[in-house]
Parts: sequence; C-alpha cells; structure tokens
Amino acid sequence: MPDSNAVKPLLRLTDFTIAFDGHTVVDALSLSVNAGETLAIVGESGSGKSVSALAALNLLPGNAEVSGERWLEDTDLNRLSRREWNGVRGNRVGFVFQEPMTSLNPLHRIGKQIGETLRLHQGLGGKAARLQARELLEQVKLPRAEELLDAWPHQLSGGQRQRVMIAMAIANNPALLIADEPTTALDVTVQQDILALLKELRDRHGMGMLFISHDLNLVRRYAERVCVMYQGKVQEIGPVEEVLTHPQSDYTKALLAAEPEGRPAPLISDAPLLTARQLKVSFARPKAGLFKRQPPPFEAVKAVDLAIAPGETLGIVGESGSGKTTLASAIMRLVQSQGEINLGEARLSELNGDTLRRQRHRFQMVFQDPYGALSPRMPVFDIVSEGLRFHYPHLTQDEVAERVHQTLKEVGLPESGAARYPHEFSGGQRQRIAVARAIILEPELLVLDEPTSALDRTVQKQLVTLLRQLQERRKLSYLFISHDLAVVRAVAHRIMVLKEGEVVEQGPCLDVLASPQHPYTQALIAAAHLREFSA
Repeated sequence: MPDSNAVKPLLRLTDFTIAFDGHTVVDALSLSVNAGETLAIVGESGSGKSVSALAALNLLPGNAEVSGERWLEDTDLNRLSRREWNGVRGNRVGFVFQEPMTSLNPLHRIGKQIGETLRLHQGLGGKAARLQARELLEQVKLPRAEELLDAWPHQLSGGQRQRVMIAMAIANNPALLIADEPTTALDVTVQQDILALLKELRDRHGMGMLFISHDLNLVRRYAERVCVMYQGKVQEIGPVEEVLTHPQSDYTKALLAAEPEGRPAPLISDAPLLTARQLKVSFARPKAGLFKRQPPPFEAVKAVDLAIAPGETLGIVGESGSGKTTLASAIMRLVQSQGEINLGEARLSELNGDTLRRQRHRFQMVFQDPYGALSPRMPVFDIVSEGLRFHYPHLTQDEVAERVHQTLKEVGLPESGAARYPHEFSGGQRQRIAVARAIILEPELLVLDEPTSALDRTVQKQLVTLLRQLQERRKLSYLFISHDLAVVRAVAHRIMVLKEGEVVEQGPCLDVLASPQHPYTQALIAAAHLREFSA
C-alpha cells in the first residue's frame, strides 16, 4: 500500500460543502483516496454519503450549491467544462450507482449499453465491442454472458443488473472507482465474489476505490480506511480496524450495535393460508440469429411447493438469479406460471381480469426498490390511498383521509408527510410508505421482496421491528425474500433455500441456520459471518 504521506492522493475533497436551496446537507467534508486503496464511507440514510459522491463528479441537479476543493490527481475538477467532464466520467472515474434499474436504459439491450461506453471512450464497435462486453460480463461472474448481451434490463434480477452496472463501470479501466452500495441487491456469496473481483482489479491496476456501504462486515473485510458520516458531517475517519474496534464517536458505537435482533411471535395456527403446488415459471430465450432455431425456454422456477400459515413468515433465500423474485411474482400473479396457487378458499391460479383484481386487497407486495415502486408525480396521500379507493369505493373522502393518516402513523411516519412527494424522503422512509400502501388494504398476506436491502443497519433494525409489530397486531403472513441472513433470522419462522429455481433445503429458521444440510446453504451461512447462536 502506498504511503499516503509520500504520494499525491488520487481523489481529494477539502471543505466540501453541499446545499440545496440554502439547506446544507454536507458540511465541510474533507477526505482523500489514494491509488491502490479503498476508502469506505458509512452512515445512515440521509447522512450525505451518496450525495457527496455524486457532487464530486458534478452529477447533482441545478439547484445544488457546491463549494470547496475537489481534485482528481492534478486536475482541478472545479474548473472542468461540460465536455471535459464527459471525458472524466466513465473513463478516468467509473461509477456504480445504487439503483441499477433506474440507471440502465429500459429501451436498450444489455450488450448495447455496455458497448456504448466502449465506443465513447475506446472507439470500439461491432464484433470487437460485443466480444469485450461479453468478457466484462464474465469478469463480474454472470452466467450465460453471451445470452445476456441480448437481454433487456427488466429480464434480469436485481443482482444481475447490479453486476451489469459494475461491468460498465470497469469497462475502461478507470483510475478511480466510486461504488455506491455496489452489493446491495446481491446475496452474500456473490457479494464476496464481486468485492474480491473489485479488490483484484484495484490491486492489478493500482485503482483507487471510494466504497459507500451500510454493511460494516463488508467494510471491515474490503476497505483499508473508513469515514463515518452522520447528518452531513464526518464523525470520525481512520484505519478500518482502529475505527471499528475502538470507535470514538457515540454514533459509530450505535452503528456497530445496530444488528437486527429478536424473533417473530409464535404461530397462532399451522393451517395453511397460502399454498402453491408444482409452481413453474419459464421465459422464452432470445434467438441467436434470424435463421437460428428458437432455443428452449429458460426455467426460472422449477416445480416449487410451499405453504404459509396465518401469522407465519416464510423466508426465501438464495443467490441472485436463483428465482426468488420470480417465485414471488408468480404468487402475486404478476408473471405467467404453471401450477396451483391458493389463498384460503380462493384458487388464485384460475382467476383473471376483474375477479383477480377484486382479490388483490388480500395479498399485497412491497418491492425491492422503494423509489422505483412509488410514483414520483404523486403525493404520499394519493400513493397510499389509491388502492383503498379502488377496493373500498363506498368510503367517504374523510374516511379515506382518516385511514391514510392512521396507517402512516402506524408505520412511523408523520401525518404531515401525506402532502409530500417520494423524493423528499430517505430510503428507509420510502420503504415505510410502500409498507403503508400495502397494509392499508388490510391484506392477509404480504410479499416482501428484499425490503431492507437498500437500508443501513440502523434503519434495517427499525424496519424489522416494525414488520414484527405489524405482523403480531394484524395477524399478517409474510413471504420474506432476502439475501441478508441476519435479517431473515430476526423475522422468519421457516426458511426455504432456492438455487437455480429449485428448493435445495427448507425447515424451521433456527434449525436450518444452526445445522444446514445442503452444501449451498452451508456456503451461504459461512459467507454471512452470522454470530454464534443456537436453535
């Protein structure tokens, strides 16, 4: 590791201050990243981590007021023209954004999007660009790389899209890589692979890395130094082991203690509320060429059986692309499937059109990306009340308003938040809005797809506590999808482990985590570094 006192930093921010419409969100941030090292920034949602990285590359909207120094080696970034910025971003500096679905263009195939950055900065096109794009997908451990080049972003899982973003960021061998929660949507085994890859690339090319994360386990294993931020200010900065072993600030101590804990309430009944039998989901593969034979469909979910009792949480775990979200979408009747799905006496798999819509108040879904799932053009009141007005048209406006405000209060949001828009809330608050939109319909089943993946540990702990309280109060059943086994341990009664669309292991949560039988489950648990516990 180069001596930071002997070399000029790769990136340097000094007294870096950011304000929006006169409101300061980052106050006098000073940090540096050296070539060949990883500096991690940690802190809760709204602490200023992501906005600092965006501001460093001049990616904030026009109402942002940025002051202070920012240097990339000998380049004064404050003096760059728009054209010069285009030569820096994606070339000298790569950026992995937190929300890959909103960062990838839904109108272009994956190969074209990776090829675009190769064309802009290396002048590559045609077969050469496609060949390098495929090699990049293979570098980030994506199977079926050739096939994925012709896929659309919506056909990929959240973890697969995140790996595509990483491939695009490293395409031009940048001197600096800014990774904003790069492993948020990935399971623990793929997290290790991706971060090991980034470390390998960093060491091979002498690249510096600014790593933004809420996962302190990852920070401890993959960063040399750490900067802790709270409400836009640096609380402490220094070597990782020193800061995380002997924290000086009260906030750092609280962050280290914020592990999801506790267990769900005991079951009230073992009679199933939801059952699925021999559930299968297949997707057509794209043709390799005009005169080529249509390849066989891709089986995303293979003959899965499951049952969930009233008040029970079934945790679904597995790697990215294992079929977790596809299984949930099939149960929600959002994708076509084969097999039988029952909710109580209702045969959901046989319902369509208006008859299906009339049942939807009984089963609701909270999606992985709360920002993408909430309309940016609607205030929170309209978002939360939209389903209520459809399913309960007899309610007066006053009754609707009363239910909205009561539900917002139940999920820990102020009544005044009803008039605000999603972009005015932090990630954790937006997820609470999504939960409020779902539970206001008084469903029996809630499908939660990675509801804590984009949240820091302190907010995760709060949301886990909220979900357990709601479950006990409302007797809700949860289908809970997550790659975070610490969170699953805190909410699930039972666990089902998926790999390549198949169930490889299932059973009581603590039994599976304490004594996994399948090698894949054992690998997941080993990678998660769960603290010792007994069933």
